[in-house]
Amino acid sequence: MNINQIEAFLVLAECLSVTETARRMHCTQPAVTMRIRMLEQELDTVLFDRIAKRMHLTQQGVAFRDYALQVVNALGAAREHLRQMGDPLSGTIHFGASNFIGVYLVPAIIAQQKQRAPKLAFELDIASSAELIRRLEANSVEFLIVSDQIELDSQRFLFRDLCRDELVLITAPDHPFVRRDEVAPGELAKETFLIKPEPSATRQFLMERMRRSGIRLGPEMHISSLEAIKQGVMHGLGVSIVSRMAVAQEIAGGLLAGVPIAGASFERGIRIVHHRGKLLSPATARFLDLLVSEPLPGRFAALR
Repeated sequence: MNINQIEAFLVLAECLSVTETARRMHCTQPAVTMRIRMLEQELDTVLFDRIAKRMHLTQQGVAFRDYALQVVNALGAAREHLRQMGDPLSGTIHFGASNFIGVYLVPAIIAQQKQRAPKLAFELDIASSAELIRRLEANSVEFLIVSDQIELDSQRFLFRDLCRDELVLITAPDHPFVRRDEVAPGELAKETFLIKPEPSATRQFLMERMRRSGIRLGPEMHISSLEAIKQGVMHGLGVSIVSRMAVAQEIAGGLLAGVPIAGASFERGIRIVHHRGKLLSPATARFLDLLVSEPLPGRFAALR
């Protein structure tokens, strides 16, 4: 078994076409077929079914794909690690972040780091929590920046606290709540509440915290995009509770209003997660050390 066979398998597993695989790998179709045949012989199993001239992954192929991804990604990480040993201020840092963190916090962090190390390159994957965990398991990203509401095995993963995130009740600037110092929890039941549908880690967090606080919601309007929720609140469709960092600019500009809820607060931690046994590249190790020890950029500094 060699890396060319594994790479051919992964490309073919994605496109399910020998012709397309050969094109992507810059080789002949017989070469692709030979690599797959030799891999199947070595594994003593069939990885692809050929049905009516179309290819499909077998159950064995599906199972092997996760291991193949780990092998290829680990080799790529090793090459990057060795390249960075000569200059830890260069290289590529590939990591993942959940939606609100990746959109509103991470760009400012990257910009701050680029000022110190202009030669550093960053690759950021923004995805759902479940997908991010899958990519971390497959070693396709070095670490994640996610909220602490995501449950992960502390024996397998190492956590570093980054900052705190407050969630705030938002309304349109002309909403009657704005003229009040705070809103009683029971008053939310009279308002249409804009919230993401299942599955959503933020939704689960909010529902659990509101249950503990005795807050009952009125009719829900499900909107899958945080930006669309913000626009809906601006246009008077209802109210919502979202990350303060996601609406800081709109509140400062008067497009939205943040209103306290009497006797209730919604706060979660944001943390860095990576495998305990993972050997971080020099650039990544330096980046993470700076990230947890120095002030966050600009308006995010208070989140510490």
